Amino acid sequence: MDGVFNENDLSHIVDADKAHVWHHLTQHKAFETGDPRIILEGKGMRVWDQKGKEYLDAVSGGVWTVNVGYGRESIAKAVYDQLIKLCYFAQSAGSIPGALFSEKLISKMPGMSRVYYCNSGSEANEKVFKMVRQIAHKKYGGKKHKILFRDRDYHGGTLATMSAGGQEERVAQYGPLAPGFVRVPHCMEYRAQWDLTGEAYGQRAADAIEEVILAEGPDTVGAICLEPVTAGGGVITPPPGYWERVQEICKKYDVLLHIDEVVCGIGRTGTWFGYQQYGIKPDFVTMAKGVASGYAAIACMVTTEEVFDMFKDNAADPMNYFRDISTFGGCAAGPAAALENMRIIEDENLLDNCNAMGERMMGNLEALMEKHKVVGDVRGKGLFLGAELVADRATKEAVDEKLVGQVVAECGAQGVLIGATNRSIPGLNNVLCFSPALIATADDIDQITDTVDRALSKVFG
Repeated sequence: MDGVFNENDLSHIVDADKAHVWHHLTQHKAFETGDPRIILEGKGMRVWDQKGKEYLDAVSGGVWTVNVGYGRESIAKAVYDQLIKLCYFAQSAGSIPGALFSEKLISKMPGMSRVYYCNSGSEANEKVFKMVRQIAHKKYGGKKHKILFRDRDYHGGTLATMSAGGQEERVAQYGPLAPGFVRVPHCMEYRAQWDLTGEAYGQRAADAIEEVILAEGPDTVGAICLEPVTAGGGVITPPPGYWERVQEICKKYDVLLHIDEVVCGIGRTGTWFGYQQYGIKPDFVTMAKGVASGYAAIACMVTTEEVFDMFKDNAADPMNYFRDISTFGGCAAGPAAALENMRIIEDENLLDNCNAMGERMMGNLEALMEKHKVVGDVRGKGLFLGAELVADRATKEAVDEKLVGQVVAECGAQGVLIGATNRSIPGLNNVLCFSPALIATADDIDQITDTVDRALSKVFG
């Protein structure tokens, strides 16, 4: 480590954390007798905790965020320089980094044209929901207001985004939820809902969306919100034929297509955006995590000029614009960091590296599946991968999630941080999750999968 903390400082840090910090996604009872992990420093693919233990981070900050790795001085300098010049002004006015990053971002998104800044993926998704509702009132007398969402997808932790959440354990005990959000079936062929395979399965899964639209009434459905690759619901890649049919259905029934790229965006799948893997032409795209690789808080809602024009077609009407503000959408550090983050991805050819290392990691995971019967399926795109653990390959019965936790813990004990589906789908929190930074090397990839190999052997024999 290069840090300057001494033992007394760290003792105080740990005590202060235990006394005052409420950690995310964590049951704190264990901290009454033990200490939380505190990450002190990161460099490249590696981080160090308060005990000086080194970890290879295979989940990019725990939640698939630090796409370009830790310790990027050029991003820190870009943020510093911008903060000295201008730290903040409400986004009702513009800023230099806001203008330049929007231009750069749109250059990677043919067909899109407008960027709305905010500070989290949940908030970005809420902006779309509000726009859809406002469009419903402007054009359809308020009737075409329903928003479809997909089983297993996740779109955020606010009440509105939880109302569009397809993970029962994420929304349990937080009701009543907001009305007007309607679930459609997932598209996961491994846990097939229809006796079909390949393209036929993909088209059938999409047809299920049409069935929901017809049941609800096409004149009531305004939009559908989907992840291009489902993240926390099990790292689910769509079957062939799925997205083409979804696009047809949206066009047929005048349903706006909202693609949630909070996880997949900015290179994670090997293209700038996950939707670009499938030829999708969205009306809205939302993004957060990898936009600045965690160096600053920033999220974006991106849309088309056609949508944008709907909010300025009658300037005489005082209600005819998007009457919304995001306080920290005016922070200038976010787009400054995002500009430098995108430059790094371009100059270091990290999209190509993502594809090459993703292919290597998928091959390694497939080898693990041949070796360990507990691995029922491996799937993913780029450096966004998952391995589903099952007690029986024939029945696909999920392993007990305590055993999944043991695999994660054993990998951590061996110096590699991996993830797993967490409080998502009842009885199906059984998927190991991997999202190493786009800078990963072949040695990094092999270390991750070799460690998983040893952990599986230790836990399952």
